[in-house]
Amino acid sequence: MSEKSQLNLSATGHLYQRWFSHYLKNDEGLDAEQMSQAALIALGQASLLKNWPLLSRTLSKVARDLQRRDLRLQQSLFGCSFPNPLGLAAGFDKNGVAASIWDRFGFGFAEIGTVTFKSQEGNPRPRLFRLADEKAALNRMGFNNKGAQALCRTLERQLMPPPGQRLFPLGINLGKSRITPLEHASDDYVASLELIIPFADYVVINVSSPNTPGLRDLQEPNQLRHLVERLRGVDGCPPLLVKIAPDLNNTQIDELARLANEVGLAAIIAVNTSLDRLGLENRVLRQTGKTLQEESGGLSGSPLCDRALEVIRRLRVSAGPSLPLIGVGGIDSPKDAWNRIAAGASLLQLYTGWIFQGPDLVPTILEGIVRQLDRYGFSNVSEAVGSEVPWA
Repeated sequence: MSEKSQLNLSATGHLYQRWFSHYLKNDEGLDAEQMSQAALIALGQASLLKNWPLLSRTLSKVARDLQRRDLRLQQSLFGCSFPNPLGLAAGFDKNGVAASIWDRFGFGFAEIGTVTFKSQEGNPRPRLFRLADEKAALNRMGFNNKGAQALCRTLERQLMPPPGQRLFPLGINLGKSRITPLEHASDDYVASLELIIPFADYVVINVSSPNTPGLRDLQEPNQLRHLVERLRGVDGCPPLLVKIAPDLNNTQIDELARLANEVGLAAIIAVNTSLDRLGLENRVLRQTGKTLQEESGGLSGSPLCDRALEVIRRLRVSAGPSLPLIGVGGIDSPKDAWNRIAAGASLLQLYTGWIFQGPDLVPTILEGIVRQLDRYGFSNVSEAVGSEVPWA
């Protein structure tokens, strides 16, 4: 975040800095997963009780702080209307407990999950680590979630309008249950899809998490084609997207881009967390005493930014101009966001950068995008997508 934006924190931003900034400046201290869970408990209650007068006023104040409404930021993609191009990435709200209020934090869309058909505990703890100096995280969560049926019950309790009638699109990210053999993966995904259809504006096929054994094998074109065809055959199937890994080589990226066009995927999300340590191989995790090279899990945050940008550029060329791309990975400034749009991303997602920078990152990025649109004379953010004009 810029020095200027640091000096002009919103009231919501001030509260975040007051309560969390101390912990986020250190690797150790309050456990990263415990912090996330505490925040989600509070957000979940707010989502359930959002119409109570006191909470309603509080959420309205948060929205005034963080929302930025500008017609130039609006887009319609794969049948969904996005009030702005900045979304919450999957992984934070795995069980959808705050699904109905993410727009109050300025997001133009939100993606919940990853959810699996079967409830699962995930990998042993500790499994989420802060890398404070690098504004990064290492996670090996392993799709810990309460399962697709529980997700549906949670969304029902929040009394959300149906897809297409909401103020912002809600995506649901699907993964494979750990106990399901790889050869039966499509059955597992289909079982989840059949349950969540009434709640999803779009659905993401997650075949790129590094923390479920064998999952990334489903990125192989024949495997992915079979999976997409199975899902597309489900009655009422929403738009299907796929989320890919940053660790694919150019040939693999090109193959997936061709496949996406051939099977009619609505968009590609690039990228998930990385098994590459991106120059941090010898960085020691203070919590374990081991280097990142010795630790399992996916790396996210600022170190991933350059690679994520490279993948978007490659996809834009290999997929052609008509397939929407969603850029995620290491975005923590307006410049990062603009570079991803100029490289070919129609939409963007935040996670790790949002945790470190706080809620003011959303309006800061949106304001930065609008300034760039003004400087280049673009009437809508869609005109900037793939333009390759530099940050000015």
